[in-house]
Amino acid sequence: MAKKYNIPIYATLGTWNGIENEKTVIEIKNKNYFKTGEQFEIGDLKIMPFATSHDAMDSCGFSIEHENQKISIATDLGEVTKNVMDNLKQSKFVLLESNYEPEVLRCCNYPYQVKTRIAGNRGHLSNNVAGQTIVKLLEHGLQNVMLGHLSKESNFPELAYKSVTNELEQNKINLKDIAISIADRNMPGKIVNI
Repeated sequence: MAKKYNIPIYATLGTWNGIENEKTVIEIKNKNYFKTGEQFEIGDLKIMPFATSHDAMDSCGFSIEHENQKISIATDLGEVTKNVMDNLKQSKFVLLESNYEPEVLRCCNYPYQVKTRIAGNRGHLSNNVAGQTIVKLLEHGLQNVMLGHLSKESNFPELAYKSVTNELEQNKINLKDIAISIADRNMPGKIVNI
């Protein structure tokens, strides 16, 4: 896409190094580097990349600010560290990983090593931990969350939604206080107004 449509690509040096074979198809003028933990700007957007706990090259999430409004993207999270939580606070909207349901992961066809990797602290976020994260973020201005990066093998949209809302209800959260949606892997989602 970058080559065909002349699109600039932004990535960390670690990510560029991790996709070394792909570098040749991206023109130098479209290669942009940023450092995790250092804010950069694209137009009038202020973007703060923050480190995530995942077994990929220089994995990160993003908080994006525009006109004093903040949204965040947090996927590929083996765990929600203090750094991740600090970067998500004050976000009105968060796209949050809700990758797997522990019981379904335990019983799915993945090899044991893959199951252990997914459930590890450098793997992915479970539905219940996503719910716990939302509970904490509601204290810091969260109004809208989209659950994303759902596994095809160890999760499905209805289960992710139910597990997350159960977590919220167990913590005495009124579901009317937060808009919850699921990112569809095959088509664009609805427009979210902040």
